Amino acid sequence: MSTEDLSWHSITVRIPFASEKHASIARQVIEVDKELQPQAVRRSLQVENNFLVATFTTLTVRLTRLVINAFLENVDLVVRTIAEFSDDAEKGPST
Repeated sequence: MSTEDLSWHSITVRIPFASEKHASIARQVIEVDKELQPQAVRRSLQVENNFLVATFTTLTVRLTRLVINAFLENVDLVVRTIAEFSDDAEKGPST
């Protein structure tokens, strides 16, 4: 590991979903938004079974906190949207 790598801070968050499909939907929705400071924040999103796994690497601890807070707000919105619409969306349009 180089001296430059030692200045970065990293955290991984595992968010459980009801299904792998819901975790994939969350990843796709959140992935669209790029990081506002790509030179200071690295983000990796993956789906492992029914978990959305997010890894953030940032230049400062404060930035880590801000990035995680924003990410969790987005996850909350996605979870509430899935809960509200997932059953109806999977049934298709009503006739």
